[in-house]
Amino acid sequence: MAAFDFKKEYKDLYLPKSKPSIIDVPTMRFITVDGEGDPNTSEFYKKAIEVLYGLSYSIKMSKKSGTQPEGYFDYVVLPLEGLWWFVGDSFDGNVAERKDEFNWTIMIRQPDFVTPEVFENARTTLSKKKLELDTSIAILKDFTEGLCAQVMHVGCYDDEAPTVATLEEFIKSQGYRTEMSGMRQHHEIYISDPRKTAPEKLKTVIRHPIARI
Repeated sequence: MAAFDFKKEYKDLYLPKSKPSIIDVPTMRFITVDGEGDPNTSEFYKKAIEVLYGLSYSIKMSKKSGTQPEGYFDYVVLPLEGLWWFVGDSFDGNVAERKDEFNWTIMIRQPDFVTPEVFENARTTLSKKKLELDTSIAILKDFTEGLCAQVMHVGCYDDEAPTVATLEEFIKSQGYRTEMSGMRQHHEIYISDPRKTAPEKLKTVIRHPIARI
């Protein structure tokens, strides 16, 4: 039986069209790491990515360790996601000169069988394999994003501003306003692997939280 692929089964969450749409995002479970600064130059960001993927694959491969979690099923590890914001300022996609001001949360969704116990077991497993990794920076949490507008951006990350502008125009045209607070921020889901995909072909879901005007 093929591994369960969340992206294919939940296309409304991971494969929206290039035309904006509205979606009510349900509660989902994530492993998250919080940080700040330019992701292109931050050593902490690189470590955070390594920890996120290390924990996610430790959980996926737990079936081979003799400690398979209750309710486990084989699945494709989900894509990296990021929440991005500037303290005291709105997000319009124009970030080229401001990346050092970023606050961010990067995260990878987990299946519902990933309980705190399963997460801690994965942390222990990864810490034994990679002594240099500080796995304490990662947290398991549930996130209810709720009502949002989203669109698929195709192209370089630095060229997102026109796509964000299109999304914001759509939000207003539908009688909503963008409402960012807490974890409900400018949200990106990285569908493409930048190591294997040309910059102009990268696919990134852009999602903004909204509320009725």
